[in-house]
Amino acid sequence: MMASTHNPSALPSDSVAGDVAKLAAAAAASQAAESAEAEAYEKTHVHGVYEAIAPHFSATRYKPWPAVASFLQSRPPGAVGLDVGCGNGKYLGLNPSVYMVGSDRSASLVALAHSRGRQLQEQQAQEAKKRIAQGELDATTGTGGESSGAVVATEVLVADGLSLPFRERAADFVICIAVIHHMSTRTRRQEAIRHLLRCVRTGQAGQPGGQILVYVWALEQGNSRRGWDEGGEQDLLVPWVLKSQQKQPKRPKQRKGQTRTRDQDSSGVAASNNSGEAPPSEATAGATTAATEPDPGHTDPVFKRYYHLYRKGELEEDVLAAGGAVITSGYERDNWWVVAANEPLPSQST
Repeated sequence: MMASTHNPSALPSDSVAGDVAKLAAAAAASQAAESAEAEAYEKTHVHGVYEAIAPHFSATRYKPWPAVASFLQSRPPGAVGLDVGCGNGKYLGLNPSVYMVGSDRSASLVALAHSRGRQLQEQQAQEAKKRIAQGELDATTGTGGESSGAVVATEVLVADGLSLPFRERAADFVICIAVIHHMSTRTRRQEAIRHLLRCVRTGQAGQPGGQILVYVWALEQGNSRRGWDEGGEQDLLVPWVLKSQQKQPKRPKQRKGQTRTRDQDSSGVAASNNSGEAPPSEATAGATTAATEPDPGHTDPVFKRYYHLYRKGELEEDVLAAGGAVITSGYERDNWWVVAANEPLPSQST
């Protein structure tokens, strides 16, 4: 009787299994190294810059963008929302009928947002006292007139967009304005969107869930003064001149009915990007320039912020890659924007 045989090569050997494990470990190590490199780069060219320019930056960011304001005003009373990358908190309290919590990676901007919220609360208290004295507001119930004025929330905290501390699937909406384009790899940009989606409620079939609103700088800015456009460099270091030794320009008085031109930002100063997020000088391509360097034409330091300029359709692609569903999207004043949600859960049949 012939003894049974088998083909040894058809069975996994210890050496093959070991090779697979080594490849997996090498891939994980490579991913970890890439992530660490990206974090270090953003620490220099994003986080460190905003820490340095926070007061000056905040002074130029006081007027809400109309489309963002419209989104917030459309949220139903009692809704709970987040502003991830809230900066100086200019959107917190914009709709007093909703409750918002803000977060930002910059501790200096969070401090400014908290101070701003306190000032708004004090202004509200003074206004309430005035209305009570005039009989427009009931001192015991806080009602009267058109509105008693909801208290502006000052809940702001320091948090990284890739490590948000908020409870998952709890928020009704999240806004993230001019933030994700600071992530230096596409993997990190998609992961940031994934974190936003994790914060909002998941809808059931026929029942909408929470929504996120994301704004990013566009590559297609052919009609702007900056002149970025399709086919151009997408990864840039954009200068910010810190006017540390000069008085800040006064906000120009605006006559009744007067409108600002398309090439002016919210402070009335000519801007090279019409979103209001533009720095005062030209951008440079590449990723090798130091975060701050002297400018031969200026005595003030020039900081370089990293930006990824989104091409048409790229933001929607990133939302889909993050597991979200695009509700609507568009282009406004040199920015691409998207409103997205989690994919609805399938209906439960009984």
